[in-house]
Amino acid sequence: MSHQYRPGRPEDIPTLDQQGLRDRYLVEQLLTPGEVRIVSTHFDRVVTVGAVPVDAPLKLETVDELRSDNFLDRREIGFVNTGGTGTIVADGERYELAKTAVLYLGRGTVDVTFESADAADPAKFYGFSAPAHTAYPNTLVTPEEGTIRELGDQVTSNRRTLRQCIHENGVKSCQIVMGVTSLHAGSMWNTMPAHTHDRRTEVYHYFDLDDDQRVVHLMGDPKETRHLMVANGDVVLSPSWSLHSGVGSSSYSFVWAMAGENQSFDDMDSVPITDMR
Repeated sequence: MSHQYRPGRPEDIPTLDQQGLRDRYLVEQLLTPGEVRIVSTHFDRVVTVGAVPVDAPLKLETVDELRSDNFLDRREIGFVNTGGTGTIVADGERYELAKTAVLYLGRGTVDVTFESADAADPAKFYGFSAPAHTAYPNTLVTPEEGTIRELGDQVTSNRRTLRQCIHENGVKSCQIVMGVTSLHAGSMWNTMPAHTHDRRTEVYHYFDLDDDQRVVHLMGDPKETRHLMVANGDVVLSPSWSLHSGVGSSSYSFVWAMAGENQSFDDMDSVPITDMR
């Protein structure tokens, strides 16, 4: 996938129509059966990866934009499996990932391949990659592991379980902060109040939506908000100046990942809904 995503400026938002917003901030069809798809962005040099092995293993190759012999020569990556059970093989080491398991691969990992345990229910590996200045160990986080935080309230329709996996008090990385959030039945808001992360890009990957369901993802400058209609498997790119919050037509899950100036999860600037326009 050759489209180059560029974050732009807050003042650009009012000039864009819906298709313009989608072209700049939404990645569609990243997870395609039988393919590895790679999308390079200029959002803190983040690269997103989708790999869906079906009948045969797939291999992670480098792309021209990286100017490197191997994808991870100067990068790190976090993978989350949002489908059936699968395996990632990294330099000969096999890591089995059940649904929502997270695998961190550090700088210098050379050979990476993807396999599914069942072609009828293939694994769906979503990857978030950022530049790395040093190498940290490859580490698997099973669905039962990580730092669990129960957030929100059923009364306000945002009861959710947040699982931190790659972060300053968990799996070590150079830049990446990554985890999975699942909304409880009857809850639809993924975060409220909305917030921004100054000097950090955040990327949302939505899953566990049916084909006829959508998430209304709020974005843009808090005083000039816009929205994206997001389907299952879509990825939203949020530059540091853009708020991010969303409400779905049902409960759902999403992978959140950040890269940028620091790794403090709670370093955010909340925006009361009464201040949003």
